Amino acid sequence: MGAGRGAARGVAWDTAPGGVRAAVAGRARPRAPRRRGRTAGAVLALALALAVTACTGAVPDAPPGLAARALDLTGELRAHDPALLAGGDGEPWLVFSTGDERVGNGAIQVRSSPDGLDWAEAGTLWTAATEPAWVREAVPGVANFWAPEVYEHDGTHYLYYAASTFGSNRSAIGLLTNPALDRADPAAGWVDQGEVLRSTPGEDGFNAIDPAVVEDADGTPWMAFGSFWGGIHLVELAWPGGKPADPQAPPLQIASRTGAPNAIEAPALVRRDGWFYLLVSRDACCRGSDSTYTMAVGRARQVTGPYTDRSGVAMTSDGGDLLLAGHGDMAGPGGESVSDGRLAFHYYDVAAGGDFRLAIRELAWDADGWPVATTADEQGTAGEG
Repeated sequence: MGAGRGAARGVAWDTAPGGVRAAVAGRARPRAPRRRGRTAGAVLALALALAVTACTGAVPDAPPGLAARALDLTGELRAHDPALLAGGDGEPWLVFSTGDERVGNGAIQVRSSPDGLDWAEAGTLWTAATEPAWVREAVPGVANFWAPEVYEHDGTHYLYYAASTFGSNRSAIGLLTNPALDRADPAAGWVDQGEVLRSTPGEDGFNAIDPAVVEDADGTPWMAFGSFWGGIHLVELAWPGGKPADPQAPPLQIASRTGAPNAIEAPALVRRDGWFYLLVSRDACCRGSDSTYTMAVGRARQVTGPYTDRSGVAMTSDGGDLLLAGHGDMAGPGGESVSDGRLAFHYYDVAAGGDFRLAIRELAWDADGWPVATTADEQGTAGEG
């Protein structure tokens, strides 16, 4: 599968040297794309929580000799909330990511690579003249579009994306389809299929952003989504439309923190060897070098859960094992997706003043079927980050 997810952003922040961000309009260098909303009270609560729980430099335990392999990426790597579509033999690799409001009216971006290593820009999925017409009426104030997910079914590629604004769960997930994706021209051929799901302040205890799709053993599609409000939720979809099977059915909560501000978002779903794995991003994104994003993971035998960690703690009760945390110059890894055993995510490069970067790793799996995302180098320098 491919997946997309992410974190919250208030204003469209520029990332200044040393990890200090300044809200300066008109800077020549592209700004970090706008993401996520949270209220002022939640921001304060998050800051207090992170002062206690930040775990930069933490390295999850892994069996001796078992490590992920980091791909050595070059080229254009400013991709936030990457949705990876790994290439087969001779096929280009693709990454879809959160948009920049100054490019294509904030449209979802796409990058391509001949080998998964050297990346180049490949356009946006729409322009100001061709963007989905319904979105700005559904979510007034949208500046750019967030955290895509790409999934292939029966030859058609489905691309889900989010529209929202800062400090609100007035959000929507939209859908584009491409019946014949040309990897040599991946920005072409996408057709607007309208709204998939919407959340409304005062009515819904969830936030309709950060979609992630997986199929169960019967071929039924499911979409996880969510950020802060109510945590991570799940709805059943139906092929070939790719929209909810029952639009009136309430979403099922599958993961949540246990207190304010409920800093959890960016789900990714992976089916492997009879298990469904739920990856999430927790804590603070989008603060440059000061970002404290980490990834956590749990699993379940059924796509609907319950998802638990190695200790049996439910992810609806703040469970989830640490999968990856900041280390060295890599701050705040998160916004993850998984495609063909590769984990894609963004992080903030301390050596580049906190600018965001794409990273891809080949996951390892331990004897008990749990993923390992840390590299041998990180494991060997635990406590030094």
